[in-house]
Amino acid sequence: MSDSNSGLQLRTLLKKSGELELSLVNVPTPDPADDEVVVRVEATPINPSDLGLLIGPADMSTAKESGSKDAPVVTAKMPDTAMRMMAARLDQSLPAGNEGAGVVIRTGSSDAAKALMGKTVSMIGGAMYTQYRTIRVRDVMELPEGTTPADGASWFVNPLTALGMTETMRRENHKALVHTAAASNLGQMLNKICIKDGIGLVNIVRSKEQADILHNIGAKYIVDSTAPTFMDDLTNALVETGATIAFDAIGGGKLASQILTSMEMAANKTAKEYSRYGSNVYKQVYIYGSLDNRPTELSRAFGLTWGVGGWLLTPFLQKIGPAEIGRLRQRVASELKTTFASHYTRVVSLQETLQLSNIAVYNKRSTGEKFLINPNKS
Repeated sequence: MSDSNSGLQLRTLLKKSGELELSLVNVPTPDPADDEVVVRVEATPINPSDLGLLIGPADMSTAKESGSKDAPVVTAKMPDTAMRMMAARLDQSLPAGNEGAGVVIRTGSSDAAKALMGKTVSMIGGAMYTQYRTIRVRDVMELPEGTTPADGASWFVNPLTALGMTETMRRENHKALVHTAAASNLGQMLNKICIKDGIGLVNIVRSKEQADILHNIGAKYIVDSTAPTFMDDLTNALVETGATIAFDAIGGGKLASQILTSMEMAANKTAKEYSRYGSNVYKQVYIYGSLDNRPTELSRAFGLTWGVGGWLLTPFLQKIGPAEIGRLRQRVASELKTTFASHYTRVVSLQETLQLSNIAVYNKRSTGEKFLINPNKS
């Protein structure tokens, strides 16, 4: 175990040779500036957005383990097609981990920094798969009394994404929404928000097990994309809710197209007159994930009043500004153990994060297989 002047950090390196290397590096802990604190990181989740940097499109069937138990190294081949897209990161050793939580062990000289000494805080800002993180006060949130680092580790990406979806819905004048891969941690949070706020939400899942998860937390509209009656079930749910905006975590294949087609069918069921250009109800699908890496296929059976675009949390937050971000963060803090509670299947050390048996599980990105890293787990 290191002292807090330096600590282990998980690094991802893509070599020009086409080999991905994951390793642990001992890095110095920078002294805090006036408005900074040093946090001993005790909980940081493995989110799909983290895996994009950590592993990306590497072919993990080629993965090999080397190094020692305390300093494991994992290598894997990167497909040639991916290398062109990754040109900007070649031969750079990069830290990973978007968010986390821990205890403040040193502070800068400002009053705001000193007030956090000894406190349990959540953080955003990258490089969280590390034992000690020096970070600005404005990028941490003091956690309420009685909240553990594990409670607060997933305080940012999923909660603010879920809130961002309902905020986007309101700002773009829709009254209800659709969500895919809906039984995920994020999807469960979105259901709790919508139930609490009285928003209609149509959940698209891929199995009965996923549907059961959502039924158990009170979700009302759940449709299974693998069912033969999927399009009819979806259209009926859209008629009932009036949902005209969707957030799609799948990305590839036909699902976005099927959602738009069902929205058009739902709009035509309530239309007063026929139009050869389709309904004049605006239909929007935002793709925010890539669980399916295939191209997005659109079969244009949904008129001409529609949009498909990308949606990311950071640009959305930049658009709404600091005051609104503060309001959303406050809601997350006050509902961390209820609406925004995350559930993890395993807590692993940095070394265990690099075991091939664990990588095989968390890289599948399956519902109900969420890992939490404790970088200071002995």
